[in-house]
Amino acid sequence: MLAGNDHAKLKSLINYDYYNPNFHFCEPEGGPHSEPESLGSILFGDRIFNSPYDIRMLQKNMSCQTLCRQEIPPEDAKFINDRIREDYALNWLVDGLPAAEMKMDLKTGETFYDMGFNLGNDDVPDAPELHNHYEIVLKYHQPTPDVYRVVGVLVWPMSRGGSQAAELDCNAADGPPLILSEDTSNSVRYTYRVTWSESETPWATRWDNYLHIFDPRIHWFSLVNSIVIVVFLCVMVSMILLRSVTRDISRYNNSDLGDDVVQEDYGWKLVHGEVFRTPQHPMLLSVMVGNGSQLCAMTGVTLVFALFGFLSPSNRGSLATVMMVCWTFFGSIGGYISGRVYASLGGTKKRENTFLTATVLPSIVFAVVFLLDLFLVTKGSSGAVPFGTFLFIVILWFGISAPLSAVGSYFGAKHGAITHPVRVNPIPRQIPPTPRYLRPWSAMLLAGILPFGAAFVELYFVLSSLFASRAYYAFGFLALTAGVVSLTTATVSILFTYFVLCAEEYRWHWRAFLAGGGSAVWLFLYGIFYWASRLTLGSVSSVILYMGYLLLLAMLQFLVTGTIGFLATYWAVRRLYSAIRID
Repeated sequence: MLAGNDHAKLKSLINYDYYNPNFHFCEPEGGPHSEPESLGSILFGDRIFNSPYDIRMLQKNMSCQTLCRQEIPPEDAKFINDRIREDYALNWLVDGLPAAEMKMDLKTGETFYDMGFNLGNDDVPDAPELHNHYEIVLKYHQPTPDVYRVVGVLVWPMSRGGSQAAELDCNAADGPPLILSEDTSNSVRYTYRVTWSESETPWATRWDNYLHIFDPRIHWFSLVNSIVIVVFLCVMVSMILLRSVTRDISRYNNSDLGDDVVQEDYGWKLVHGEVFRTPQHPMLLSVMVGNGSQLCAMTGVTLVFALFGFLSPSNRGSLATVMMVCWTFFGSIGGYISGRVYASLGGTKKRENTFLTATVLPSIVFAVVFLLDLFLVTKGSSGAVPFGTFLFIVILWFGISAPLSAVGSYFGAKHGAITHPVRVNPIPRQIPPTPRYLRPWSAMLLAGILPFGAAFVELYFVLSSLFASRAYYAFGFLALTAGVVSLTTATVSILFTYFVLCAEEYRWHWRAFLAGGGSAVWLFLYGIFYWASRLTLGSVSSVILYMGYLLLLAMLQFLVTGTIGFLATYWAVRRLYSAIRID
């Protein structure tokens, strides 16, 4: 069965239902019926309907078939012409496979299937051509004499103008294109022809032609470059810390000094009585670390599922579904980490911590997505999340995730604060002026450069998948990049915190979190650069949507990398001060 999905876009972030009345596409007898979809499929904007195309397995190659004739009024003709100029594409599905156009990667010379096909041709912007004839080629594989399986779907769309009542001829190649008039009514005849072609591609690898990795050498070069950076960084940090810390610890623990020698503390040991003092806003910090831990667990498990092949592209929306399920059931992890960190920071409002951990991030994400959804509704987009789906997500978050978060917070508080190796002085010491590069926001920007540098090439492909309608299935590269970024973030955060402590600045908690989350600032800036250089969004509406999604993505990354930086630094600071003898 051939099914129609939403109208995707290359120069817009607003998609439409296949049977949006403004397009006047042919409808099946009895009207279109929606197909059942998963939660992730709905969230990613899939809206799948049946179609009027009569296609049966190994049916004799068909001659030209007229699907229907439609009258398109001038106002809808303008709507269609605008969508053609924005490079809108049609998405069909046959046996779960997307219809595609065959294209060639100019860098590698390899052919691949580019999912979707253009609504029309806008080579001449003042006269956009509407595609009204489709050459459909269905590739099949025959593993046994009685078994036939569809392994590829190709479509060559064409624009056939002239008299729409003339005799049908699929082989006409020199006729005029179909250009819709925006002043008068237009008569359009939709036609198609189906051809079956045997293929050597087996069922197991039928998606390989669709999941083309553009220039894999770039992925490998980026990954090797990132690994070299992180190894160099780890070696450099290890040399600095081991030499400095070992020398300092030896000096501090040296008990062979004569009675007439006075040993004065300096550097990071001077603040040993302040380093575990409760920071400003411990509630907010612990909530952010808890939610960041939940996101880390969700991301890690999702990548593991992807690496083992459980997130098959044939199972539409499986990625988003797994992420939502993981987020829901990992509420206990977020609650436990938040409760334990809050107790360790000297917090006493345990119930408030439990409530905020369970509700703050879901509420913010829900509010942003809801506002963007309202914006999509006003534009008549099919990308708007249905009310029933919103209600189901609310039930997941506040009916399952929140109670699990409360359980985690209970056990986190029950286990109590993490034991610190040194006591806190009753009177805080004075803090000398901090070097400019170690001030919170300066350090945040500087510390974020290296983690971002380790990921920015892979980030290009991820953004292209999210906003430029390119398939992405290089989860191996993505997992390795995530590991490199995590290690780089942890190392850089520890390094900057050591410099801060050496400057006798003991308020390191927020600095460690900000240093870890600094790469999110660079991600947002790169997202703006990507929009300006790679995307050609043709409307203010699309720009607003893009910035909203980009801001949400940067916020989530800030929580993830900030949490990694804070927890790694917390561990390093405890190890550092437990290695010296305090008199």
